[in-house]
Amino acid sequence: MKKAHQLGIVGLLFATFVITGCSVNTLPQATTRASLTTNVNDYQYLIGPGDSLTIFVWRNPEISGNFVVRPDGKVTTSLVEDVEVSGRTPTMLARQLEEQLATYINSPRVTVSVGRFQGPFSEQVRVIGEAANPSAFNYTENMTLLDLMIAVGGLTEFASGNSAKLVRVIDGQQTTFELNIEKLIKDGDITQNIDILPGDIIIIPEAWF
Repeated sequence: MKKAHQLGIVGLLFATFVITGCSVNTLPQATTRASLTTNVNDYQYLIGPGDSLTIFVWRNPEISGNFVVRPDGKVTTSLVEDVEVSGRTPTMLARQLEEQLATYINSPRVTVSVGRFQGPFSEQVRVIGEAANPSAFNYTENMTLLDLMIAVGGLTEFASGNSAKLVRVIDGQQTTFELNIEKLIKDGDITQNIDILPGDIIIIPEAWF
């Protein structure tokens, strides 16, 4: 009787373990980050991790220099530590540094230039699904859907190009639009070409035959 009781406890523990082990927890959706660029004619490059910055403080060469943006989106200068730079334009950063340096320097004038462009992930354009070479790209001024499709090598033979979707953040919310990529690149219907904005995601599903 005692042995049966012990076996019952073991069985109960095993069942609990199986049930617990098979339970699935849901993670929250990725944070939605809107780009500063909401119009193709007003594109502004945003600084991001990996960018190389040249910060020039007029008449203060000793605190000027070259800085690489850390993965946390910050840089450390000679006078100001852990300056948050990611997500700012070079001009915005220059004005911010002038305010911070004013504690140490009389009327500082700062110029910021960017090299080795990386930019934030939220500014990249992504093509996923049935593209020949699904990829993420740094946004370039005046980029269009046709430019992207050339960059990814077009559609695969299994793609349903006219069922493709574009996901774009508008007013803080992800909004989905329909695309007719097959009409654009296979039928040559240039009316299906659209302007692309930083942060756009293009999803190309597989066709159901």
